[in-house]
Amino acid sequence: MNVVIQEENTGCAIASVANIVDLPYANVKDKANSIGIFAEDKGLYSDTGYVRRLLKEYNRETSNKECQFTSWDKLPDLALLSIKYHEEDGVPFWHWVVFKRINGSPVVLDSATYLNENKRLDFDAMEPKWYIEVRKT
Repeated sequence: MNVVIQEENTGCAIASVANIVDLPYANVKDKANSIGIFAEDKGLYSDTGYVRRLLKEYNRETSNKECQFTSWDKLPDLALLSIKYHEEDGVPFWHWVVFKRINGSPVVLDSATYLNENKRLDFDAMEPKWYIEVRKT
């Protein structure tokens, strides 16, 4: 399995959806743009509505709320995770990554361009704040 890498500095949400639906970044970006979602929109960093809407376009259902991260073992088999959580002038920001269990083994698919390995197993280094469960409809 290849990890889709974000093609813009602000494209982690689009790349995360691409990693969930197993499509190229460009295809998911085109779909996102067609429904008014653009990587340049800083709202992608601080509003879950965008990524939920985009996943719905691919017949993926998300949990209704963000669930606080407590442990890797308690995550569902497929989830969006918020890592690198911080606030700027009271506005929350984070980086989207995808948690998957593949044949029972956990892995995080991180679209960041600066990583040497985008299939991450360094779970202690990531420090997720919360997650959104993702399911097929």
